[in-house]
Amino acid sequence: MNTLAHGFAGGDGPGPWILLVPLMWALVVGGAVFALRRAGRRGRAPWRHGPGPVDFGERSPIAVLGRRFAAGEIDEDEYWRRLSVLDEQFGRHAAKGGAL
Repeated sequence: MNTLAHGFAGGDGPGPWILLVPLMWALVVGGAVFALRRAGRRGRAPWRHGPGPVDFGERSPIAVLGRRFAAGEIDEDEYWRRLSVLDEQFGRHAAKGGAL
């Protein structure tokens, strides 16, 4: 009976080591997929060219304004007045070709 452990044709075959080749390729491909997904979640993916023109993250003026309103530092009228000004500069209108 010819098995991988004894090789083919009377012991001259590759033996059990041939099973390591597909295992190594699976590890390489799996590692590459893992690295690309992890980089994509952290924003350092090679296919991304940096943040967009209005992507300030947690430090955006609109986010700061929202935190100040939530903390009670400004009232609702002040919030809406400032939000209308910031929305023109940093919000949806800027992404469509506004001030930035």
